[in-house]
Formats: sequence, C-alpha cells, structure tokens
Amino acid sequence: MARVTVEDCIDKVENRFELVLLASHRARLISQGSSITIDRDNDKNPVVALREIADETLSPDDLKEDLIHSLQKHVEVDEPEPDPASLLAAGAAASASGDEEEDAPEAVTFDQMSEEELLAGIEGLVPPEKSDDY
Repeated sequence: MARVTVEDCIDKVENRFELVLLASHRARLISQGSSITIDRDNDKNPVVALREIADETLSPDDLKEDLIHSLQKHVEVDEPEPDPASLLAAGAAASASGDEEEDAPEAVTFDQMSEEELLAGIEGLVPPEKSDDY
C-alpha cells in the first residue's frame, strides 16, 4: 500500500484538525504498546495510525471517545438512580415498623452569631505587621 495522505482519510474524518488529533492520539497509543490492526510495512507510528483510519480498521468515533477520556482529569461515573417506587415502599415499611426515627439523619446545627458579635470579632483582629521584605 502506498503512503497515506490526508486525502485518503478525509472522507472518514471530515475535519482535518480532528484527523490530526485522532491520528496523533492513536500514534501515541501505538508507541505505548497498543496492538496495531494492519501490517506495519516498515512505517512509523503516525503513518500506521493514518493507515488504520483510512482502512477503517478503527472507528473514528471510538478513537474520539478514547481521546476525550484520556484528556479528562475527573471522570464521572454514572450510577443508576434508585427507583422512586422502591424508595416509597422502603419508607412505608420503615414507618410501619416504627424505625423511622433511627433511619432519619441527625439534624446538623451551626453556631449562630449576631451581626454585632461579628463586627466586634472583626474589629478585634490585629492587622499583620509590615516588614521591609515585601
């Protein structure tokens, strides 16, 4: 197979900038030891990545998802939400057995401060001493 050019891949990934991102991400994955899906033919990793995209051995959408996942710092895990019917049934069972007080979370109380107490506390603060270092 001849060397791959951007024109061979542009019908698979229409945006040239996105093609560069996907091919470079795939080339990095190959450098890290990911198995290739075509014959190498003594090509370097970026060319192998472009050939994989051109031959459609890898889905561009899968590469895009993998690229996005690799760039995320915090990955949110979608946990299934509890069924409202089961929550109602559990609440009814707890109230019928009289255990509702034990299951209820304790109320959190905070110290309350009046505006005068806050102002007195602020006025009592001492400013830091100035030094010649700054």
